[in-house]
Amino acid sequence: MSEENSNMLLGVRDKPPALNWVLLAIQHVCAMFGATILVPIVVNTTAGADVLSIPVALVSSGLGTLIYLICTRGRSPVYLGSSFAFIAPMIAGYAIAGKASVFTALMIVGLVYVVISLIIRISGKAWINRLLPPVIVGPMIMVIGLSLAPTAISEIGLDLDIIPWQNLIVALIAFLTTAFLAVRGKGILRVIPFLVGIIVGYIVAALLGMVDFTGVMTAQVIAVPEFYLPFMHYDLNFAAILTIVPIALVTMVEHIGDHKVLSEIIGRDLIEDPGLDRTLLGDGLATFLAAFLGGPANTTYGENTSVVGMTRVASVYVIGLAAIIAIIFAFSGHLTALLTAIPAPVLGGISVLLYGFICVNGLKILIHNQVDFNNTKNVVVAATMLVLGLGGATLSVASGDLSIAISGMSLAAIVGIILNLCIPEEKHE
Repeated sequence: MSEENSNMLLGVRDKPPALNWVLLAIQHVCAMFGATILVPIVVNTTAGADVLSIPVALVSSGLGTLIYLICTRGRSPVYLGSSFAFIAPMIAGYAIAGKASVFTALMIVGLVYVVISLIIRISGKAWINRLLPPVIVGPMIMVIGLSLAPTAISEIGLDLDIIPWQNLIVALIAFLTTAFLAVRGKGILRVIPFLVGIIVGYIVAALLGMVDFTGVMTAQVIAVPEFYLPFMHYDLNFAAILTIVPIALVTMVEHIGDHKVLSEIIGRDLIEDPGLDRTLLGDGLATFLAAFLGGPANTTYGENTSVVGMTRVASVYVIGLAAIIAIIFAFSGHLTALLTAIPAPVLGGISVLLYGFICVNGLKILIHNQVDFNNTKNVVVAATMLVLGLGGATLSVASGDLSIAISGMSLAAIVGIILNLCIPEEKHE
């Protein structure tokens, strides 16, 4: 049984049987794979150049997660993947001074995390709960899940004027398979519903002729990722620091929010144990290593947090093995090509549950902590956060080479924190 005060089937330190262990780990890889490889794809497409490498992103994700687990002493079942928050800054940085400036700045981002973690270790973290009470954290998590919703809709094709019927069938089968197993599955099937849903959806998509296996057939058995290393492939370039590094302060809010929601799931406050200083240290060192290898910045992944919540398996052994599998995939041309070939509607059907679960966890935080919405102040804070976070609001500051854009969950969280601190408590007659 779990060591946490929750309904987990496997606790943080519990080790599953060998076969279950492998299947659970592969499920986590499938959950993070689409988003992790999407960052290099979007950056390269927008920049019109090969700025990032998909295999390097996978290696960075795996190694970064292992570093995080070591820094947190195996006390936090978090998986790290490519950060979306740095997509626009990386593209802008590349336009300013090329790849060297991007990875130099990202290494400094990692160091900023490390410095902040040391400050928290010295000053303590009691101020975190005052800064981020449930009325802030709940809407923050809801915004994370709901802001991802358009991605799932787009993957299925529900945003098109004419929706291909194959997309609907594949997405519906993947969704129903996952949902049924999550609710009524028995044995191992109960804890790997996402993996089974992806496999069943993949098979149906292949039968309908929706899968292009050309990349799988032409891939190399072993393909060494093209790492981009400082002092070997480039000299440090600090031209993009002001464009990229300030975003670290924004992503720290996301880091805290993700750990808050995972704390709610496993029944233990991760901000206290292993501590925000250790989680930030792990995230910072992971990002530094990723940039050193030529990969994107790392961040905690809500998709994998959803898997933990829905399967009720919080084992760090599973997370660690998933990280190792991601690294192996990066060196295997066939496996990477096979995962890359998963049709978007399959991932879309699965993502409806993944992203929806994130949102529901935010709602659970509000309910569990009995946030009083008869208190007008709470209504103002939560309502403002939801509108800003879901309405596409963006606050941009540009001056010369300095360009900072805060949007989505980050903007909502910052405004929510300011409102909660500045608005006086409601007085009753």
